[in-house]
Amino acid sequence: MSNETEDTDVPDEGEEDPFPLNGSGTREGDPDEQPDRPAEQQPREADEDEAPSIDDLGSEVEFDAEIADDEEIGKDDLLGGLRIDSTAEIEVPDRLVDQVIGQEHARDVVMKAAKQRRHVMMIGSPGTGKSMLAKAMAELLPKEELQDVLVYHNPDDGNEPKVRTVPAGKGEQIIDAHKEEAQKRDQLRSLLMWIVIAVVAGYAILAMGNPILAVIGAVLIYIGFKYASRGSDAMIPNLLVNNADTKTAPFEDATGAHAGALLGDVRHDPFQSGGMETPSHDRVEAGAIHKANKGVLFIDEINTLDVRSQQHLMTAIQEGAFGITGQSERSSGAMVQTEPVPTDFVMVAAGNMDAMENMHPALRNRIRGYGYEVYMDDTIRDTPEMRRKYARFVAQEVENDGRLPHFTDDAVEEVILEARRRAGRKDHLTLELRSLGGLVRVAGDIARGENAESTTREHVLEAKGRSRSIEQQLADDYIERRKDYELQVSEGYQVGRVNGLAVMGQDSGIMLPVMAEITPSQGMGGQVIATGQLKEMAEESVQNVSAIIKKYTDEQISDKDIHIQFIQTGQQGVDGDSASITVATAVISALEDIGVDQSLAMTGSLSVRGDVLPVGGVTHKIEAAAKAGCDRVIIPKANEQDVMIEDEYKEMIEIIPVSHISEVLEVALEGEGEKDSLVSRLKSITGSALESSDVTTPAGGSEPTPQ
Repeated sequence: MSNETEDTDVPDEGEEDPFPLNGSGTREGDPDEQPDRPAEQQPREADEDEAPSIDDLGSEVEFDAEIADDEEIGKDDLLGGLRIDSTAEIEVPDRLVDQVIGQEHARDVVMKAAKQRRHVMMIGSPGTGKSMLAKAMAELLPKEELQDVLVYHNPDDGNEPKVRTVPAGKGEQIIDAHKEEAQKRDQLRSLLMWIVIAVVAGYAILAMGNPILAVIGAVLIYIGFKYASRGSDAMIPNLLVNNADTKTAPFEDATGAHAGALLGDVRHDPFQSGGMETPSHDRVEAGAIHKANKGVLFIDEINTLDVRSQQHLMTAIQEGAFGITGQSERSSGAMVQTEPVPTDFVMVAAGNMDAMENMHPALRNRIRGYGYEVYMDDTIRDTPEMRRKYARFVAQEVENDGRLPHFTDDAVEEVILEARRRAGRKDHLTLELRSLGGLVRVAGDIARGENAESTTREHVLEAKGRSRSIEQQLADDYIERRKDYELQVSEGYQVGRVNGLAVMGQDSGIMLPVMAEITPSQGMGGQVIATGQLKEMAEESVQNVSAIIKKYTDEQISDKDIHIQFIQTGQQGVDGDSASITVATAVISALEDIGVDQSLAMTGSLSVRGDVLPVGGVTHKIEAAAKAGCDRVIIPKANEQDVMIEDEYKEMIEIIPVSHISEVLEVALEGEGEKDSLVSRLKSITGSALESSDVTTPAGGSEPTPQ
């Protein structure tokens, strides 16, 4: 069956449709140009002057505020040369696509997809602008004639309602016309009913002298007329999709939608007979795929859809139409199946990296075959132009919220500094703007709570403390508890004990000690035994460390067991290899019986040749070491460019970048003679490996590494 309009009418019980269908898909006699018809219900014509051309998508937005020349803009100019006193002076663009910060590649893809009506799948970290780009795409789709969808009763088969499409705005007129006709019929039936009741009652009372019989007759006639009039309700169609007031292409967010909300449904009718049942076409409900016709269907976390829904979604994409049936097989709605309903939408699917693993392969193939896949950046290079856009981002958040005081210039600068810090890479800014927007809102709430006229830098600094993640709050509480029980050691020297550093969540640094002990082997040969809820990558790093220990020590360890304990890791365990130099230092200290400086903390991965490799989260780890009372911290030399600690910690702790394990031991171990002998021995063993130990990184920052 087809969803196209036909030149046949849909009569019911001998009545005629007041506006029968004609071959062109419209209604004969329908008042298309009524003088009193609202302007928004008139069929829309493509007007090039209504909005900027699609070719302008992603174009640069001019600032009304004064901007310094590029030659005058230095690296320390956090506003990128923007000369403002507050964000009130920054004009926010109207189009969503112009409000997107960064994501130049993604915006270019959306431009092409919007122009050619292609599907798009966007993969990336949360809060990088996927939903915003999807909404922008709906605004920029080529103008098309939107449609209303009507569902009619089928007199031949009540469980197979007919579907008709009409230009947007006409659906309501058709419904009103049907209701007016039904009202006239009801008035005529009511008049006839009262006449019959009057005749029967008068005859029973006057001729037969029996008022009781008159009452019984009147009741029976009333029930009979009401029962007979129920069939007239089937004449009124059901307006399934109404686009009368839609100004742009529809945008439907079906994220997390169940099958009925996504694919449409038919309500269950407990009264299926006896004249009390609801006509099947009146129980049909449109799904998101039908409401998104001629527009955009957005589904975030696409992999959370069940397989059956993904398969039906493929059908809707391929066929451009999808019939509606009851989603529950135990419902009376499961007996109903409409004609195909139009589903000519552009699909925008989104998700994190794991979305591709659980996504139906055929659905992904269909998106790739008829569209684009794009990876969303999570950082962008720090340039004066981008800093200006981040200032505009703050203005956008203030305007979109509507309840926040505007930010002063120094408050905006502090937000941009935080964007640098959260990027975790030198000369980059974070693009995880949802969390950064949360900081803006918290700062604005603090200012509003104080009845301040503007949000200042002090409010932003206070907000950074209040907007800590749960992981950060747990880490801080954990550190305080360990101080109470003296579980941390930040002074003196101890054999086999090293202060390691780790990250909880994404931005919560914590100090975790590592202890090593050497015991005689009780079995066949020596073993390396590590405890502390180690994950797979951490276990592999311990194995790498054991290879280094065997190579660099003079001790005979074949008859010894090496016990390594990660102290107080909790249920989350240890994941990643950033504790490699910590483990190596602890084991070598235990083997050589040389103390380790407890005022020192360290982090870094380790190759089997002894090179110290870069890790993630160095900024948060350094701050954690400072909070714990350490005076010095060792980090990989390759991570030196990624350090962006708060000003308050810069005077509290000394940062020591290293590139080889021998440098770590030279700084960490106690004594001069024994330490110098050990370090010299390591250098003589490594030879050329030490000479080439400088770890190079790509231009612009280190590669993402486990934390």
